[in-house]
Order: sequence, then C-alpha cells, then structure tokens
Amino acid sequence: AARIIQNMDPTADPCKDFYQYACGGWLNRHVIPETNSRYSIFDILRDELEIILKGVLETSDQGDREAFQKAKILYKSCMNESLIEQRDSLPLLEALTMVGDWPVASADWNKTKEPNWSMEEKLSIMNSRFNKRVLIDMFVWNDDRDSSRHIIYIDQPSLGMPSRDYYFNGGNYQKVREAYLQFMITIAKMIREDKNMSKDDSFVQEEMAKVMELETEIAN
Repeated sequence: AARIIQNMDPTADPCKDFYQYACGGWLNRHVIPETNSRYSIFDILRDELEIILKGVLETSDQGDREAFQKAKILYKSCMNESLIEQRDSLPLLEALTMVGDWPVASADWNKTKEPNWSMEEKLSIMNSRFNKRVLIDMFVWNDDRDSSRHIIYIDQPSLGMPSRDYYFNGGNYQKVREAYLQFMITIAKMIREDKNMSKDDSFVQEEMAKVMELETEIAN
C-alpha cells in the first residue's frame, strides 16, 4: 500500500489528468535507464530477482537436488568467459552440422547434404535440442475448454524480427530491416571464414537476400 501511495501524485486532479494522479510519484522518482527502452515496477522486481538468483547460483552445489545442480552448472558455463573465448565458433559450427549444415556456408550442400536432408527431422532437433521453433510451434498447455487436462497446441512461431511491421513498413522499420540483412550477411561471412572457405561476397549476399525474402513471405 505504501508503495502504491508513493507512486501516486495526490496533488494532481484525477478528473483532469488521471495518469499524473495515479503515476506522478513514479515519474518523479524514476528515470528510464540508458540500457532500457521501458521501466516499470516489473523491471525493478526482475532486477531484484536477478540479484537474488545470482547469489543462489554462486553458492556451493554440495547436497543440492539435481535440478539445482544443473542450474548452477549452466550458470558456471556461461560465466566461464575464458573457455568461451577459447572455443570460439566451434559450438556454433557443431550445431550447424547437427541440423544439416547451412547452404551459404557449404561448398557443395546440394550434392552432399540435400539428398538426405529431412525438414521434419531437423525441425524436431531444433525444438528438442535448442528450444528453437521454426515454421511451426508446438507445445503442451492447459485445454481452454477443460482446464483439468492438457492438450497439444500447434501454432505459428515468432518471426526473426519482433513483428511483421518490420518486414513491410518504412522509416525506422526499414533501417532495422537493412541492419538485420547486413547482420545475416556478416554472420555468414564469419562462418565461411572459420570453415576456411573461399571469400564469395556476391554469393553470400544473394543467399541472405533469399532468406530475407522467405521470412518476408512468412510474415505476410
């Protein structure tokens, strides 16, 4: 209750400016951090929770149940920056191999990979191993018609960019779209270099333009 009152501005007339009346105290006491695009009570709670979780994850894992041990192992692996730097792009290259390689980063993908490449199999690997939904999203959740049971839902996944507006609108959306395409081109070039492949900028640009075209069709 005290926090709600602090976030109000009782000097404002609610009949003239209800937003100032309800939120004026919050606006006066908080500034949006430079690292955020928004700032609310939920962001503060998230930051406080992350501090608590950091303390928990950095404690000894002796005597912990298996789930806690896994969480601490994952945290330690993310914090081990020297090993991450040492491994460089190897984990990414291994992941690409697992899903059937990437045509833009393969010299003869059509000959060596495509004949045995199964989209159904690779989509299931992306989902089960990497928690990444592509083309189709499938999950188990409460049945809207009977909350006592769970059912399988099939839905569309999220797009590469935040919403379909980014694929069609002008202005800042177009700038993000251009940066997104350039980002894909840069990553493809880096992977080709790490695989000791010849430099072929025109081929990379053509392939990534096809990816962008496909994403745009999906967004449409």
